Amino acid sequence: MLPVTDFPFLLLMIAVPAIGAAVVAALPKGRDLLAKQVSLGISLVVLLLAVLATAAFDVGGDRFQLGMAVPWIPDFGVQFALGVDGIALVMLLLIGVLVPVVVGASWRDELPGGRSMTAYFAWLLLLEAFMVGVFAATDVFLFYVFFEAMLVPMYFIIGSFGGPRRQYAAVKFFLYSLVGGLIMLAAVIGLYVVSNSQLGEGTFAFDALRGLEIDPGVQKLLFLGFFIAFAIKAPLVPFHTWLPDSGSEAPIGGAVLLVGVLDKVGTFGFLRYCLPLFPDASRYFAPFVLVLAVAGILYAALLAMGQSDMKRLVAYTSISHFGFIALGIFAFTTEAGTGAVLYMVNHGIATGLLFLVVGMLIARGGSRQIGDYGGVAAKAPLLAGAFLLAGLASLALPGTNSFVSEFLVLIGSFPTRPVFTILATAGIILAALYILLMYQRTMHGPARGVLLADDVEPPAPAGHGATATLTAPKRSLRVLDLDRRELAIVAPLVALIIVLGVYPQPLLNLIEPAVAATMSDLGGSD
Repeated sequence: MLPVTDFPFLLLMIAVPAIGAAVVAALPKGRDLLAKQVSLGISLVVLLLAVLATAAFDVGGDRFQLGMAVPWIPDFGVQFALGVDGIALVMLLLIGVLVPVVVGASWRDELPGGRSMTAYFAWLLLLEAFMVGVFAATDVFLFYVFFEAMLVPMYFIIGSFGGPRRQYAAVKFFLYSLVGGLIMLAAVIGLYVVSNSQLGEGTFAFDALRGLEIDPGVQKLLFLGFFIAFAIKAPLVPFHTWLPDSGSEAPIGGAVLLVGVLDKVGTFGFLRYCLPLFPDASRYFAPFVLVLAVAGILYAALLAMGQSDMKRLVAYTSISHFGFIALGIFAFTTEAGTGAVLYMVNHGIATGLLFLVVGMLIARGGSRQIGDYGGVAAKAPLLAGAFLLAGLASLALPGTNSFVSEFLVLIGSFPTRPVFTILATAGIILAALYILLMYQRTMHGPARGVLLADDVEPPAPAGHGATATLTAPKRSLRVLDLDRRELAIVAPLVALIIVLGVYPQPLLNLIEPAVAATMSDLGGSD
């Protein structure tokens, strides 16, 4: 019997959803219910594997655990090598939680013309397999393969199942990511050449590359190759323009995974590859990165305040939050870095819930425009409560999960980057404005727009002889509160927001040693 640490958790977390995607895609047309049931079951198996892998992980043990490596392309030193540290492990847990939630949230989605949803669930499972591979890869070439492969299922999820401008958004997402990936490929090849010159044979193994002594000038070029790809994926300003389009046009389930997980590959890449492999270049470029991070916090928050489209507003909030994560990473302290990784997890939970409740509201009202709603809380108190909690977590209210991570980022960044930290705190005020204004306009006040209640009569003309100006919409709709399925979908995320807001220590215990090891590679000290 294999020891627990030798059990192929990571391989199974990639293989199970990949095989499941093939099975779902092969189902006969019209078997949508079976496709949903199979997809939900497979996603729950992946969640179970993630939990078991976490239980098997030894916090005080080696940096990378649960690993395996087999030759893949031996002539070029490429291995199919997997392993996780605490940073990657918490991201696998996030994937394990969000994918079943997304499957459940998409249960009643319908396509125009009665088209089958089978392909949608097949793409979701394939995307899950590739996302696990990105975070679990310990071979740089394998990481690059998964990094690029993720684009394919997300492209089809947006382009085939998204909103009215889905084709434009899908192509823009694909082109931005592809350009970044090609730039990173050049840097990956350069890294291979450097390893060949120093070690006598080329390698893509992360541990071997971490020990290289790379010339500072070469480091800067290689750093930029990786950084640009990760900055586009994150995204940092000014590489961000694809996200508002993709986030607003993607189906709700795709949007949750896009901002909850896929974008985190960029900030994960900063920590995993940019800092340990190119420490001199990381220190050199840190001030420039911090300017982009703070600019993103303030600029995206201001743009979010001006949005009338709810999905687009949530997408801009994500860009602002990623500025805080980048600030924590490039502050070069263990405390700030730990807060940044925790922020990656908490942002996925809070923004995932916010996207879900926005999607539920849109499904009831048929409109993404904030101005088409009002008075929802009176008719759907459970929906309004979930909306409020998601919003409060997004603005990092004390007692919610995001507060702990944001506090760690700010308190850890201030000793080394005081000016940038002070400027970043203005984003907290702006976050309160754009979240609370959206909530107030949609959930409170008189019923109006597409959610005007069926029993509300249109107002009478303004006065005798005046032109009759009716405010009743072309169609009226009674708001329905969350049903049992929807409560089951939002309940896990609501619970995590509260639990991690009160007691985040289990996640911090996983994250802190890995971040400390990364700071040690960087050559810095707190």
